[in-house]
Amino acid sequence: MNVKIISDSTCDLSPELIEKYGIAIVPLSVTLGNATGLDGLDVRPEDIYAYVRESNALPKTSAVNVDEYRCVFEFWSKSGYAIVHFCISSEFSSSYQNAYAASEGMKDVHVIDSRNLSSGQGLLVLHGAEMAQSGKTAEEIFRECSALVSQVEASFVVDSLDYLYKGGRCSALSAFGANLLNIKPCIEVLDGRMIPSTKYRGRIGSVMLKYVQKRLAGRDDIDKHRIFITHTQCDPADVQAIRKKIEELAPDFEEILDTTAGATITTHCGPNTLGILFLRKKQG
Repeated sequence: MNVKIISDSTCDLSPELIEKYGIAIVPLSVTLGNATGLDGLDVRPEDIYAYVRESNALPKTSAVNVDEYRCVFEFWSKSGYAIVHFCISSEFSSSYQNAYAASEGMKDVHVIDSRNLSSGQGLLVLHGAEMAQSGKTAEEIFRECSALVSQVEASFVVDSLDYLYKGGRCSALSAFGANLLNIKPCIEVLDGRMIPSTKYRGRIGSVMLKYVQKRLAGRDDIDKHRIFITHTQCDPADVQAIRKKIEELAPDFEEILDTTAGATITTHCGPNTLGILFLRKKQG
């Protein structure tokens, strides 16, 4: 039986990658005031920035519900596919719980909680897609990708805490202090949650280079198959400088992928956020 790899829209894979690997995307919903649309279809990052500027409030994001998931799973099952579906961390959204509930009682439908977000999730999705293209079964893909969850290293630096504050993910005092002192924090995704890490100071472009240096320099535990540079409305020159820095520090990466975060992730991080995301080697 053929395997269909499906992900919710928070994986932040580019249209080119989605087409190349034949991945199906199930979009989350984004509500801007009285209007609700689908992430990546009706609502794009530019809409988020405009809404925040005009309203000084954040849009609201909503998980895919059980009925919507069931329709998607039934469509691909009836089309002759076994299914492996990847979800944003269950700590951030009810998407995983809803997808799992929709899969119950269905044959050959496997749901993975990525315990991550953005292209941290995307790394798992692409690994599953490569396995599917090589002829692995849905069960084999589910087992291997579930085991890989703990090997994803995802982090990012943010230019401002304003969006995180508006979304209730940091206090007003923390946001004010960071802006006053020109602090650019690094946020890591650990065990499905976002945890503050290193604090940098300075212009965001310079901070990004320091961040990449800290994440990659002198390490031998990184899987060099691929690395993502994922960002929100960053200066193209800064993104290109990050690519050159990665090539300098780790020239043996087989693939360096540059992707722009979608509307859901943009809602929570804001502009000028950039992360590098990759897999660590299996220990032992």
